[in-house]
Amino acid sequence: MAVRQKNNRGILAEFKDTHDLLVAAAKVRDAGYKAFDCLSPFPIHGMDEAMGLKRSPLGWMVGIMSLVGAGLALLLQWWTSSVAYPLVISGKPFFSFQAYVPITFGIAVLLGALTSFFGMLALNRLPRLHHPVFYSDRSAKITDDGFFIFIESHDEKYDEKQSGDFLQGIGAVSIEMVRGDA
Repeated sequence: MAVRQKNNRGILAEFKDTHDLLVAAAKVRDAGYKAFDCLSPFPIHGMDEAMGLKRSPLGWMVGIMSLVGAGLALLLQWWTSSVAYPLVISGKPFFSFQAYVPITFGIAVLLGALTSFFGMLALNRLPRLHHPVFYSDRSAKITDDGFFIFIESHDEKYDEKQSGDFLQGIGAVSIEMVRGDA
């Protein structure tokens, strides 16, 4: 393995279009790189599969927490009306679930929304105030019309020369070694 310079952040390779980026992402994944990211100005259908990313657990987290919220809301309403303060009002039973549906639904939606928001932040490791790719001179092009792959220097397979040659070989239009303060 080559010696890495202290301020080396990785390699940024630009590709011509979305098709080239998808093909290159699959080749980078197949080559065994793990710490890489694909950057484009818009989402690209099929990129998750090309990068070898697993399906997000966020949907399960939101569903489970919504059910937990609904269950807790219903349990609290049952306890207050049937156990803690059992009052007979107009001959109705202590636990009349129809009256509890709006609160139960509202709490389920609230807990699901909060789980979605904070779960998304946690799964995406946000907030990340600075990314190494911002050290690049070409980083402004990412939000406009550029399609890039960034291989981070802490990847096990990373070697400045070999990784650069590999990216050039799979169709990169330009290659930039990203350096920054340590």
